Amino acid sequence: MRIFFKDYKKNIVQAKTESQDDLWYLSYVVEANDILKAQTFRKIKLGGEEDRDAKVIKKPATISIKVEKVEFSKFTLILRVSGTITEAPEDIPLGSHHTLSIETDTEFTLQKPKFLKYQIDRLEEASRETKDKILICVHDREEAYFAVLKKYGYVLLSHIKGTVQKKTDMKAESSDFFSQLKEAIVLYDKQHAFSHILIASPGFWRDYVQKLIVEPELKKKVSYATCSSAGENGINEVIRRPEVKEVLKEEKFAKEVEKVEELLTEIARKGKAEYGLDHVLSAQEAGAVSELLVTDSTIEKMRQEGTFLKLEKLMREVDQANGEIHIISAEHEGGRKLAGLGGVAAILRYKMSYE
Repeated sequence: MRIFFKDYKKNIVQAKTESQDDLWYLSYVVEANDILKAQTFRKIKLGGEEDRDAKVIKKPATISIKVEKVEFSKFTLILRVSGTITEAPEDIPLGSHHTLSIETDTEFTLQKPKFLKYQIDRLEEASRETKDKILICVHDREEAYFAVLKKYGYVLLSHIKGTVQKKTDMKAESSDFFSQLKEAIVLYDKQHAFSHILIASPGFWRDYVQKLIVEPELKKKVSYATCSSAGENGINEVIRRPEVKEVLKEEKFAKEVEKVEELLTEIARKGKAEYGLDHVLSAQEAGAVSELLVTDSTIEKMRQEGTFLKLEKLMREVDQANGEIHIISAEHEGGRKLAGLGGVAAILRYKMSYE
């Protein structure tokens, strides 16, 4: 995200989205009662409203809306922000409803009643240039999964499957399936220009791929690890492996998994942790919440159900008490574990006693 102007004391930011990740970040900054300004298209009927045969055209216009609803689809990769128009050209009625579609390369101005610390952190994090693009390949001797890391999780690129050979035909297997696997890695690298490529397998299967990767530039990018299985479980396992932590240390995704594991450790030892919205609310009332963890899917679900105000109030109280807020993607294993705890949990300043 490219920020052109910011004044957090006056609660205003002017910026431009530059990637799909930026839309995900922005979806948790924009909220009800904000004023969002961007270019849009309004349908205009030529020839009058009563003329059924009149031609309808889309006219570009820059408008401002008072936000009522925020929706981000990870499938269409469009951030839709709905509300009532507060500023627009003369031919567009003020007070009418409109939806702004924020996509990649959209310039916008956001004015908030008040920026919370975690919202500022999200904008600043999105604005920092990220050069790392990471491909993960997990495989065995029969199949391979390819995924690219995103700030909100990972996206599976493809799954390839070969024919399992007999052990006596190991050479045929190596020259067939593993060559196909290597070709896929080369193709994806040409398409995405990855900075790191992580290849993992159970046992020694990755050694067959390692022998095939002889190009100097490609070899520089590749790291190898062990996993217990091919598939999404293997991808999640690779992210936690100690040998790849250095590669992933700047990735928000890996940090989120680590934070959830910290929470689960506290829960297991019956220590400084609470989970479930009501229990976390009670802990916050006691001033005990140090770090609040919320899945993005929980926020989205509560927004759709019209119950988000309760959670929003909790987030504001934690922010005002100088606590940290972590919005955890439900797209990875850590997020799914947090979702299993109700989607809301907290690491506490001290252990709560209910005796």
